[in-house]
Amino acid sequence: MTKYPEPLIFGLDIGTRSIVGTVGYKEKDKFNVVAMAVKYHETRSMIDGQIHDISKVSEDIVCVKNQLEEQLGGRKLTEVCIAAAGRVLKTAVGHGEYEFNENTLINQEYIHSIDLIGVEKAHEIIMDELSLNKENTKYYCVGYTVVKYYLNDYEINNLEGHKGTKIAADVLATFLPEEVVSSLYSAVENSGLVVNNLTLEPIAAINVAIPENYRLLNIALVDVGAGTSDICITKDGSIIGYGMIPSAGDEMTECLIKKYLVDFNTAEKLKLVSPKKKTISYKDIMGVSHKVTPDEILSSLEAAKKNIAKKVAEKIMELNGGTSVSAVFIVGGGGKISGFSEMVAGYLKLPKERVALRGQEVMNDINILVDDIKKDSLYVTPIGICLNYFDQKNNFIFVNVNGERVKLYNNDKLTIFDAAVQYGFPKEDIFPKRGDDITFKINGKTRIVRGYTGEPAVIIQNDKEVGMNSLIEANDRIKITPSTKGACASIELGSLPEYDGVLKFNVNDSEITCPKFPIVNGEPESQLYQICDGDDIEMQSYYTLKQLLTFMDVNLEAKFFINNKEANMEDKIYENFVVYWVDKSVDITSNKQDNVSEKQSIDTSNNENTVVDNIKESDDSTAIADNKSDSNSIAMGIIVNKTPVTLTGKSSYKFVDIFDFYEFDLSVMRGKKLITKINGHDAEFMETLVEGSIVDIYWEN
Repeated sequence: MTKYPEPLIFGLDIGTRSIVGTVGYKEKDKFNVVAMAVKYHETRSMIDGQIHDISKVSEDIVCVKNQLEEQLGGRKLTEVCIAAAGRVLKTAVGHGEYEFNENTLINQEYIHSIDLIGVEKAHEIIMDELSLNKENTKYYCVGYTVVKYYLNDYEINNLEGHKGTKIAADVLATFLPEEVVSSLYSAVENSGLVVNNLTLEPIAAINVAIPENYRLLNIALVDVGAGTSDICITKDGSIIGYGMIPSAGDEMTECLIKKYLVDFNTAEKLKLVSPKKKTISYKDIMGVSHKVTPDEILSSLEAAKKNIAKKVAEKIMELNGGTSVSAVFIVGGGGKISGFSEMVAGYLKLPKERVALRGQEVMNDINILVDDIKKDSLYVTPIGICLNYFDQKNNFIFVNVNGERVKLYNNDKLTIFDAAVQYGFPKEDIFPKRGDDITFKINGKTRIVRGYTGEPAVIIQNDKEVGMNSLIEANDRIKITPSTKGACASIELGSLPEYDGVLKFNVNDSEITCPKFPIVNGEPESQLYQICDGDDIEMQSYYTLKQLLTFMDVNLEAKFFINNKEANMEDKIYENFVVYWVDKSVDITSNKQDNVSEKQSIDTSNNENTVVDNIKESDDSTAIADNKSDSNSIAMGIIVNKTPVTLTGKSSYKFVDIFDFYEFDLSVMRGKKLITKINGHDAEFMETLVEGSIVDIYWEN
């Protein structure tokens, strides 16, 4: 019972034609096979790699198990490694990527995240294909291989330790339908065994047939069984594709059934006849005896053999991107038919020595310590199933996600993310969602304001808050609260750097401050305007004369001047331009601040007599008020350019009223600037006059 070291590995290759059981242990770099048994199915309980009769397969498993236990001296076998056929395998390449807000150091957690996003994308591709075909089958991911990594859209071998703003991966993921896994598990469990590892037949075969250092080459492995031919492609150190054709040894057997009118088992014996024999005798289903030569049998298989070889070659080229590979390794009992490898080489246009049956020469690290068993291509997959145990101990486990039981293929690296994907949790509800961006134009240039990043999903694993990459185990209780979407981008017009406040103009000798004039989609807007997606914004660095008058709430008919040139309403006024007009009809004092200070008011009592005297000395027409004036009007005397002037007809007077009584030509510029003063200080056009004011009006050279 203690003859062999632990662990003692039990592997079952449950094939279409037979079940092969292998038991062995690993010692340093060698795997030692200490027991091996084969049981051929008595009925068609399996067809093309799929179990059709679970109870019959279970009986055959028990038979193999008993033979192995007997070889082991009575040691009981309770756990077993198995493999699923490639007939039902689906593969897809998913592209996973993630973009950071800023330049970020890439660690293993980020790398694992994009791997899993790639797996999810591959799963979506598979589901979309099934949906198009109106299939309602649930598929489980049973493994994945990264084909390429990308950093900022450039291909790179290893992301870890680099900095970037965007990472991505192309991931080759493999999937099995639920019924395949369930039937395998049922057949094994009904025989009193527990599955401790599940792999894929092509993966098991490649572990033996193509060592790691060979995988840098572009090589195809073909496992020709009874019902299926499984294909695996390697390149640049990775497995880049899995495939299968539903044609193999049984197709050739069926040719012999039809040719010689025999049952399946008799046809199998004919197919495997040694070419060294002269003849072989058999009875057909009518009981009639016949003799046939090996050459006649091979001739009968020619059409089927060509058909399988052609399909294998076509599938290899499909998986390899439309081109041939550098070499092909063939394993499995179906590939031992004479002339098969040469046919595959012909269809791939390879030298015949580049396509070879792999058996003893790839088993240098295998010791078969069982009598009457020799190293052979037939045993590559069964031994590979055992070896896969050391690469990853895995099986299916169950976890609870948001109250629902979820089944997962366990590869010893399962994370919360895997459970979320299998549960069907939307990816957009796992990672933080950014709020909507705003894209707009400012002075003809496109600008984007990013939305705010939301909160990631909240994950509770067994009452403890964890991250998306937290490892999980069987029966874990997981609760996932969806991630939130961040606030949408928001920006006010006034916060743009182009919006730097105000424009200042000199209007009638006063400084007028005006807000900048933003035009949004052809309409003026204030600095408080919230910019919207698609807005077209122009920041005007000028006002038109019409816009200025509208802002000042001025409505009058007059001659307007900009920088001493007569202007119209559409003329543009830029920063520090000078604007003035003479208003003869409208009082706009409400729109201007009265700038008359106390020191501008003078004590008229000191010069009253002088004014009166001057008025008396002046012409009667200017000294006497107009008889037609309003009863409330007053006459007022002032001095303009040292000349007495009497203002009449109003109850109060502004500086601009002077021009109704004193002739001064404003229509022509006669100097650099018009100077206006009252009692020695600079005057504004709308400044109030008082009795006796001394006024100066002249052009400055």
